[in-house]
Amino acid sequence: MSTRPFSPIELKEPIHRSHYRVIYGDTDTGGVVYYGNYLRFFEIGRNEFLRSILKISYRELEHRGLMFPVTEVYCRYKSPAHYDDLLEVSTSLVEFSRVSMRFHYEIHCLTNYILLVRGVTVHAATDTSGHLIHLPDYFQAALARVYHQRGHGLIEISADRSNQ
Repeated sequence: MSTRPFSPIELKEPIHRSHYRVIYGDTDTGGVVYYGNYLRFFEIGRNEFLRSILKISYRELEHRGLMFPVTEVYCRYKSPAHYDDLLEVSTSLVEFSRVSMRFHYEIHCLTNYILLVRGVTVHAATDTSGHLIHLPDYFQAALARVYHQRGHGLIEISADRSNQ
């Protein structure tokens, strides 16, 4: 029995698309991508989203003392990827608050454009010692600039998720 803690997984503009070719090290003995590797693919999408759309790299954020540990993850597997498949990782930031961000993902195989995976990650904003902090003003401004330029309102998510 499965319970889904998230609303429907939908990508919202802006969407960043990254490409990744599956290597042998990503697969199990059957030549199928090991299920845990999809979380790495999500990370690739997140990193490239920040780098290309927000013009901020994870490395730069870490140098500034900001970390984004994963606090929640959901992954729905639809179809397997195989060695040498070219994947498209589509990533969107669908919600953010002063202390957290929620990303949605879809991964397709570009050979036949079959949907392989849909997923969600939620990240807390912390300092380097793991204490919850507010997203810095420059980061919130970058998020707001991207969304407001495209006419999207922001959906605030609560920092307190204990009632969910």
